[in-house]
Amino acid sequence: MPEQRTVASVRKNARQEIRIGLQEYEGRQIASLRVWFKAEDGTMRPGKDGMNFRVDLLPELHEALAEAVRAAESEGLLAPA
Repeated sequence: MPEQRTVASVRKNARQEIRIGLQEYEGRQIASLRVWFKAEDGTMRPGKDGMNFRVDLLPELHEALAEAVRAAESEGLLAPA
């Protein structure tokens, strides 16, 4: 698989982060969400947890995440932004 360009990352815990990436695969543009972990040698490596999807789904995923934030705020799970 061609090299992924990481566009953002979110720290999950002391040893893991969620990376959001873009890449081309078999002539298609794809986005990915993948958990990376710190290996024993100190390098970050991709884990098995993650997903790849068509880049044109990003706006719909963005709206779904925004809805999840609103729901979590209304349920008192997050402080309102």
